Amino acid sequence: MAGQFVLKKFSEIDLDDAFFDSLKRDYPKFESWFQKKASENRTALVFEDEIGVGAFVALKNENEEISLSDSSLPAKSRTKISTFKISERYQGKRIGEGAVGLALWYWQKEKTEEIYFTTFDKQDNLIGMFEKFGFVYVGTQDNDEFVYVKSRTHIDYSTPYSSFPFIPSDFTKAEYVIINDDFHDQIFAYSELAKNQKDMGDKIGASVINGLTKVYIGKAPDNKYEVGDPILIYRRYKGSGAQHRSCVTSYCRVTNSFQAKRQGRPLMSVEELLEKMGNKTIFSESQIRKFYSQSDDVTIIEMLYYGFFGAGNNVNYKWLKDNGCWPDGYPAGVPLKPEVFIKVLKEGKIDVQNVIVDKP
Repeated sequence: MAGQFVLKKFSEIDLDDAFFDSLKRDYPKFESWFQKKASENRTALVFEDEIGVGAFVALKNENEEISLSDSSLPAKSRTKISTFKISERYQGKRIGEGAVGLALWYWQKEKTEEIYFTTFDKQDNLIGMFEKFGFVYVGTQDNDEFVYVKSRTHIDYSTPYSSFPFIPSDFTKAEYVIINDDFHDQIFAYSELAKNQKDMGDKIGASVINGLTKVYIGKAPDNKYEVGDPILIYRRYKGSGAQHRSCVTSYCRVTNSFQAKRQGRPLMSVEELLEKMGNKTIFSESQIRKFYSQSDDVTIIEMLYYGFFGAGNNVNYKWLKDNGCWPDGYPAGVPLKPEVFIKVLKEGKIDVQNVIVDKP
């Protein structure tokens, strides 16, 4: 899939692209709304390929009452996803998951109390995706649009998806995942370059076009990763000067983990492994087959990409070692105390209070 999400002005976007035809049909005022935003110099997150627009996400902050057919939601600080559309040619390719992540990261940065969107009931796949990420149906508007809301004060911590991008404060352990630099830069493209959330369109936009769910296959002899565990992503630099250039770049939460082989004994066939990994990995089938056949231990970690540190903020090996954040021996899978995880986030200039949140 070529391209990435970029932040573009409405005035730079081709409204005549066939991508917008369904929006024009569903919303008679869409064209005038779009042109108004263009005159206001507004921007949107846009994914384009050689065909044209493939995804479009427009966000705005407001503090207004939301009218429903039989009630209303009181005015409060909210982020509205005013437009969210993925082209049919990208259905099932996980770009929608990445677009939801960009919207939720924006909401987190802006610190508004709620985020919401409206849609018609025919958008089953879209509704299902947003419900997976913790959005809750709150009512229907007079034009028959459903309203879905996610609130900071009522975060659903039942899964890493429904609580994204917030981590519950009662987690008991975290771990490292060690990834060689070449594979790291494919899985978490641009995470080591992005300076801040304002760069998310043209920097981490390449990280999310294949979704927020990342799958890594490694050689950990034991699987100690558990669903919900926070993860520090460590980019192992294979050249000289590794203690300064190997570093933690980002953080995730475990959504699934399992072993396919242990001490040379298959726990599942390579065909079963390929089926379980699905389309969530950057590794090719031939790479996975080779890794499976040549490794005594095969451990798979599925993670949800929660955030990144950015240029100048990555935490290198020397700091980790000097500050008691690097376990003795090989650290993959070794449990870290919550305070160690938090210490590393703070060194990476993460606003911890805006990431790790108490349960109500």
